[in-house]
Amino acid sequence: MSAGAGVAPHERKINIVQGEHHVDDDPNAVLTTILGSCIAACIWDGVAGVGGMNHFLLPGDGRHRQPGGDAMRFGVHAMELLVNGLLRRGAVKSRMRAKLFGGARMIKGLTDIGELNANFAEKFLREEGIMLVGGSLRGEQGRRIQFWPVSGRARQVLLARETEQILLAERVRPAPVASGAVELF
Repeated sequence: MSAGAGVAPHERKINIVQGEHHVDDDPNAVLTTILGSCIAACIWDGVAGVGGMNHFLLPGDGRHRQPGGDAMRFGVHAMELLVNGLLRRGAVKSRMRAKLFGGARMIKGLTDIGELNANFAEKFLREEGIMLVGGSLRGEQGRRIQFWPVSGRARQVLLARETEQILLAERVRPAPVASGAVELF
């Protein structure tokens, strides 16, 4: 493994960004993402040799439907797509195992979206009968996640606060309003 890269040369790295999911049965695949308050669910069936990861922004409990492509940003839709993708590739729900990552409280003083996301993801797994076997939820730091979908192995690297501030600065831009309000996107 090369220093700092975290991925062996023979591995196929697949980046999962907000609103995406990916299911794979390639033993050389490694799924990666960077999280703050968002959640990544890493779910696999070791017998079928298939697993996947999603990355969602908001819990989305079914009451707040968004039109079009925005649906994947919501946990309820992202979790259903991931589980259904695994089932289509031969996974059996009773054998599925999950690791959840993310849900950090990134901005103090505002609604703790990370906590809402973490609560939603844990509840979803309980209701679906999918065993939660690990991961890292909540806290106040962002994370870089690597997940090997065939084996269920996962690696987390906590992000330095300086890195988080850069990422946050890139996601916040001033709104064209004289009041000095900011628009989060």
